[in-house]
Amino acid sequence: MADHMDLIPVPRRLTRAGDGRYALGERTGIAAQEGTRGTARWLRATLGAATGLELAPKGADEDDTVRLLLDPALEPEGYRLRVTGTGVTIEGGDAAGVFWGAQTLRQLLGPDAYRRAPLPAPGRTWTLPHLTVDDAPRFRWRGMMLDVARHFMPKAGVLRQLDLMAAHKLNVLHFHLTDDQGWRVEIKRHPKLTERGAWRSRTKLGHRASPLWDERPHGGFYTQDDIREIVAYAAARHIAVVPEIDVPGHSQAAIHAYPELGNSDVVDTSSLPVWDTWGVNPNVLAPTDNTLRFYEGVFEELLDLFPAETSPFIHVGGDECPKDQWRASPAAQARIAELGLKDEDELQSWFIRHFDSWLSARGRRLIGWDEILEGGLAPGATVSSWRGYEGGITAAQAGHDVVMCPEQQVYLNYRQAPGDDEPVPIGYVRTLEDVYRFEPVPPRLSAEQARHVIGTQANLWTEVTEDERRVDYQLYPRLCAFGEVAWSGLPAPGARDFADFERRMAAHYGRLDALGVGYRPPGGPLPWQRRPGLLGRPFEGAPPNV
Repeated sequence: MADHMDLIPVPRRLTRAGDGRYALGERTGIAAQEGTRGTARWLRATLGAATGLELAPKGADEDDTVRLLLDPALEPEGYRLRVTGTGVTIEGGDAAGVFWGAQTLRQLLGPDAYRRAPLPAPGRTWTLPHLTVDDAPRFRWRGMMLDVARHFMPKAGVLRQLDLMAAHKLNVLHFHLTDDQGWRVEIKRHPKLTERGAWRSRTKLGHRASPLWDERPHGGFYTQDDIREIVAYAAARHIAVVPEIDVPGHSQAAIHAYPELGNSDVVDTSSLPVWDTWGVNPNVLAPTDNTLRFYEGVFEELLDLFPAETSPFIHVGGDECPKDQWRASPAAQARIAELGLKDEDELQSWFIRHFDSWLSARGRRLIGWDEILEGGLAPGATVSSWRGYEGGITAAQAGHDVVMCPEQQVYLNYRQAPGDDEPVPIGYVRTLEDVYRFEPVPPRLSAEQARHVIGTQANLWTEVTEDERRVDYQLYPRLCAFGEVAWSGLPAPGARDFADFERRMAAHYGRLDALGVGYRPPGGPLPWQRRPGLLGRPFEGAPPNV
């Protein structure tokens, strides 16, 4: 295979230009064309910290310069990186392309370029081989879903994950902000959502079959200024943040805060707590005008926090909404009759269609899990296909955009090896190689239909990832493999060169070490990481999208 300089994700084309090397030094500066200055600031903050070099502004015609330029002839997010004897030139099809080229530059400088302070190494030089890299992404949606509802992640942890996403050229953070176990975003017109809904009294340890409990209260939420900071931090790294407010299921935390949101004609909603265990919850939102107005208010504040230029999509969940309460509810049955609907599936479709129209009128696009197909898909909706490929295939064939994230391939909360050595051995076994061989576009789709697969996403649900160390362990190194699938124009899964990927990962582990990532070691869990059989057994059959 061609020499790809241990780069991850692998670029489309890398061409060496002899044996020469360019050395960064005290005279090295950065020339930033208008539109690329954000990348220049990022380079000074990261490479400047790691190397101790000032990287001051310089003119583009001067030697010993890192030149940042825009070239509209290149693809969106594409870049060309050239290293010669006079410096480095990064040309991008847009500002994002320049930034992704800067990420490649950092990789070429070696693992120590990922440190936050220079190591005391007398005589150390920072050199780059003379080469040209031509690169562009396969997909425009290269995502990671982070569930902060089941276990809250403090703001600093979210910012850290954004940096790690950027290092792997991922550009969408799907931010799962609400669920039965907690509401994580401040909504000023509905303050009890965080005053009451952000906290639960205890937490199930392990998965549903576990007999163990953590009796400490758990919770937390992001203020609106926290959200604005996260969105701005992501935008500076050319990452879109897609917020998810789950409706009409996975809503017990909201019903605990405001009992009138639930089906109070069939259950005592005033006694429902923030849920302390995992699984599919029967308590769903009531299909009333009051509920619609309440969530319109939620989304109004959300649209202000997530501006359209950086977050055009709003995720409304729509998964795992049991219909038992609606079947038993006189109010829900009256609403079905009033609207002339066939059944409860169509009632959920009516609920989703309402917010599709509401968001469209405000210049946004609705996206939801593939259950939103049931009862008829809202006209402008995009589908996150999690229950395998079928939902995505159906949506693409009907002309809807799709993000492929099938649980069997890219749920990174699932176990990474067979046996009991994994810290919490749940779900399907999905090894590093399994993730590397994932193919987002099903062969059943025609070329025209395949264009509706706008991208792919790896999902991390956090029932059993209670802190940063466990999140790192589940995500890495598998997210490195996923990043290559999402970015690179790789051959068919069976033809992918996993041995070459492993070879490049041997160097990439050094970068992760420098970043302080607690990844799963290539040989399996370390002794202190093992908790054999402590917290449950693998799922039998297809686990739910908990």
